[in-house]
Amino acid sequence: MSSPERRQITGFSNPTIKRLKSLREKKHRKREGHFLAEGLRILTEALDAGKTPKLLVVIEDTDLHPLAEKIEAATFAAGGEVIETSEAIIAKLSGKSNPQSIIGIYEDHPTALADIDRNASDIWLVAQALRDPGNLGTILRTGDAVGAGGLILIDDCVDPFSVEAVRASMGAIFTQHVAQAPWPDFIDWLRSGTGQLVGTSLNTDKDYQAVRYEAPTFLLIGNEAQGLPQDYEAACDVLVKMPMMGKADSLNAAVASAVMAYEVLNQRRK
Repeated sequence: MSSPERRQITGFSNPTIKRLKSLREKKHRKREGHFLAEGLRILTEALDAGKTPKLLVVIEDTDLHPLAEKIEAATFAAGGEVIETSEAIIAKLSGKSNPQSIIGIYEDHPTALADIDRNASDIWLVAQALRDPGNLGTILRTGDAVGAGGLILIDDCVDPFSVEAVRASMGAIFTQHVAQAPWPDFIDWLRSGTGQLVGTSLNTDKDYQAVRYEAPTFLLIGNEAQGLPQDYEAACDVLVKMPMMGKADSLNAAVASAVMAYEVLNQRRK
């Protein structure tokens, strides 16, 4: 039996290239059920998490890194396709002038709220109306670092499978559960079982290190510009804030998530 072979594509107008480039837009990702991830590190994290690309794109006439060879072999073994093409075409796909040498197309994998096992982890991250894909990806990366169960996106958030969010997650998009729900559905689900909802807010005097957090802890971070709505704050079990010693009145959403997540983790470690 012969070994599978790469397919070579040389033209920007090729239908496959057009389809892959369209995955940079949310409406096409939703229609296709696939998203684009780029770079050896992220694709290796995906493989380590048991995820293989449906389609792999590599730069032609380039010796692959041993890890990239492993990803290619896994793609073929799973029935996927490997395309080799020019660096210029890969740059079009990635949207960067200095593209990575390898791109993978993966099935998106959102988790239904009802399928989350809240007791699988002591820490869960929750973000409301998050607008910046870099923040979302960084929060996913923080979740992976602290051993969180995943990220629950509330209301209208940026797409977690956008190229920018996936890039910022540094592979955590493949290790963290990602769920999305309107606020009423989330709060009903949360109150149907155990879980302490902790909101970050300027409307409290309670220091974030003065609270003893209960497992599982759901850390709720508000929109970058507006913070949490008042009724969302009222539904929290506790509101906390971090001391601000300078002129700024708040931290970036991703930074605040990291500070809170590590405080909860450190309490568990002690």
